[in-house]
Amino acid sequence: MLSNRLTTFTVGLLRYRRRPPLSLTPTMSAAGRGLATEAGGGVLCRRLVGKVAVVTASTDGIGLAIARRLAAEGAKVVVSSRKEKNVSATVDKLRADGLDVRGVVCHVAKADDRNRLIREAVDGFGALDIVVSNAAVNPAMGAFLDTTEDEFDKILQVNIKASFLLTREAYPLMRSGGSFTYVSSIGAYQPFGLIGAYSVSKTALLGLAKAVAQQSADRQIRANCVCPGVIRTRFSQPLWQSNEAMTEICRLVPAQRIGEPDEIAGVVAFLASDDASYVTGESVVAAGGYFSRL
Repeated sequence: MLSNRLTTFTVGLLRYRRRPPLSLTPTMSAAGRGLATEAGGGVLCRRLVGKVAVVTASTDGIGLAIARRLAAEGAKVVVSSRKEKNVSATVDKLRADGLDVRGVVCHVAKADDRNRLIREAVDGFGALDIVVSNAAVNPAMGAFLDTTEDEFDKILQVNIKASFLLTREAYPLMRSGGSFTYVSSIGAYQPFGLIGAYSVSKTALLGLAKAVAQQSADRQIRANCVCPGVIRTRFSQPLWQSNEAMTEICRLVPAQRIGEPDEIAGVVAFLASDDASYVTGESVVAAGGYFSRL
């Protein structure tokens, strides 16, 4: 049985409408979801050839899936993480798959690290076209108004302030036609009960995208958010490793399963591509049909 804390978290996370209990659909491959793939499993789309991208927090989970997808579609990608060993392992892994990547240690709250990340793209690959802000923290779990000042400051510093500063620093160097994508959350629309401060930070990203989109439009630079639902990552591990939580998710999410990181990566690749050339200041929800808005 789950603890009362986790049960409350699950119900608060996914309070929508009741559905009959259903079995969780297992992890789905790209081919299983109907994506066009090569014999080796690579995505056939090549929408990002000639583009240069940086992705923060991209050695695991959604960030890694995004970096891989952008590179598979032809972009040169700079991956990053706070730990050197994770960066090195990821670069080796992606290069072994024939992808053109470089890696940088980057704590997004540190100005020198952000500058090094941007310079790696501009100096190493010769340009900057795509910035994906994925890094986030959540040091607080509990009632929203019980969040301490230090916890709230850390959440805002990494999840919001660093995204703004990275955008401000990258913008002058980005080529016309470029894009910013901020990884927000379904919690941006309906705050999660036990991670309210985190949810508030994700709501702020929606405003950041709109503000950036207004200023950058005259340079044909776009800014958007992607808002994932429950995705199979380390962050959501307590949920997808619990039969009780998964049964609840299957009742409440119309798709009757949780999402996979590469399903978010596909949305980000679209937003970074010319297929989304008329999409800016928007947020795309990828949550299996879980409610967000009309």
